[in-house]
Amino acid sequence: MFPDVAGGDHALLAGHGTRPGRAVPVEGGYLVSGSWQFASGMAHATHIHSAIQVEGTGELRVLAMPKSQVELVENWDVLGLRATHSIDYHCADELVPATYTYLATTTNPANGGAIYRLGLVNMSAIGHTGWALGVGRRLLDELKSVAAARSGTRNAAVDTAQFHAEYATAEARLRSARAWAMEVWRGIEDTLEAGELPNTEQDTLLRLALNHATWTVQDVGQTVHRWAGTAAIRRGPIDRFLRDLGTGTQHITSSPTVLQNCGKWLSGAQPQAHWEFLDLTP
Repeated sequence: MFPDVAGGDHALLAGHGTRPGRAVPVEGGYLVSGSWQFASGMAHATHIHSAIQVEGTGELRVLAMPKSQVELVENWDVLGLRATHSIDYHCADELVPATYTYLATTTNPANGGAIYRLGLVNMSAIGHTGWALGVGRRLLDELKSVAAARSGTRNAAVDTAQFHAEYATAEARLRSARAWAMEVWRGIEDTLEAGELPNTEQDTLLRLALNHATWTVQDVGQTVHRWAGTAAIRRGPIDRFLRDLGTGTQHITSSPTVLQNCGKWLSGAQPQAHWEFLDLTP
């Protein structure tokens, strides 16, 4: 898997885990069958990274296997996030050595530093939160450029007090979402550096900060769309990032169900519950 990391010879993994495949135990490993979706980055990957459920025990594991062992489905026909190439893939009765799998819920990494004790889902939240905040920042910066180019022209909407007020409000919302996300992750970083694991409140807040950032940026995008005029509909950065935003907000990590589960724990409705992936388990 990692023959010469220093020399640049290493595995590049892509895959998906919310719909586990079937793993039948055999000598030395598992016979794996399944169909998975949304394998972002698959065009660049060398290996598959997928969730499996062991037949007989129900144990959830994650596997890594060469991309050549699955059949790729070229079906990423979408308006936004086209460059992620998040295609589907499937396989039937492929042998995967047990040493190329690990417990899906593990917080005990074989390599790397403290950050890898976060677990798979919590680590992915970092990337999704950063994506949302980055899209919001870029959209407001692009709108600022549009306003500068149009200011002073006849009946320019960007010269109105309403535009200035809405731009300021969008800026405040984006910066507030970013500041809170940084606060949440700073606390988690301190916890990991102390040799501990995040508690349920921290697990809840990192999911809520992601949800909040994503939907705050969706609101920012609506402001940009409203004031950008034709720049929002012609091919260009604003059009592209608005389409990306429309697709990215549909990711399962920012779904209404996750938000509801955050509310269950924070409101005290399920004080003894804990998180397993994106589910709040009593």
